[in-house]
Amino acid sequence: MSGILYLVATPIGNLGDFSPRAVETLLNADFIAAEDTRVTLKLLNHFGIKKPLISYFEHNRAQSGEKIIERLRNGENVALVSDAGMPAISDPGEDLVRLCAREGITVCCTPGPCAAVSALAVSGLPTQRFTFEGFINNSGKNRAEHLESLQNEKRTMIIYEAPHKLIGTLTDLKDTFGGDRELSLCREITKIYEEVIRTTIDGALEHYSKIPPRGEYVLVVKGKEETAEPEMTLEEALSRVDFYRSEGKSLKQSAKLASEDTGYSKNELYNAAVGKA
Repeated sequence: MSGILYLVATPIGNLGDFSPRAVETLLNADFIAAEDTRVTLKLLNHFGIKKPLISYFEHNRAQSGEKIIERLRNGENVALVSDAGMPAISDPGEDLVRLCAREGITVCCTPGPCAAVSALAVSGLPTQRFTFEGFINNSGKNRAEHLESLQNEKRTMIIYEAPHKLIGTLTDLKDTFGGDRELSLCREITKIYEEVIRTTIDGALEHYSKIPPRGEYVLVVKGKEETAEPEMTLEEALSRVDFYRSEGKSLKQSAKLASEDTGYSKNELYNAAVGKA
């Protein structure tokens, strides 16, 4: 009979968040697979847990994963932990769970801290529907494609970022969504210097142009607003532009007022009026 893979969430800053059930799960496991054994050893020492440790991380997951599966097949129980938060979420543990599913090995979750959900909860932004994007791709083409795929995203978006990359990511988000898009920046969640800043992308860029970013960040970005479909044709909307022009207003002013009347964007009306002239 095969063993069980336990996914055990670990504290993201405050050791007080480690649950009694999580401690019990580690105590009952035959061994622990850890992202960084040095980090996990500190956690185990704090709670008086003595268990064999093996490493399982991004660069050894193929080789180490097969060894873990073999031990699970032989009836051993393993607890998988990451350095912080829930393993398998934006984490190579995803692959190990997939291997277990393929082999018919039971996977159980011991839930606990998660930076993404915690940041969403305190963001003040809509929580009914959201998408977790993790870290935005670094390479030029993949990064551009990733950001482009989010342009019309209506759900609240959750993004992880390191402090030295924050300004660059905020700049890219401004290019993608515009500077007035609302977002929440959560840093050092559950730690001494925990901070939540609710602002806009422009506001965040201004803030961090004066204060260097510090700590790990979770960005929670508001989704695209739903817009009502125009109830009239473009020609009818342009007639509203003509009406305001006849009152002596500039084309730019007329397009803005007609936009408010019709639901068409002011840029669309302005460009259409220029093309019609």
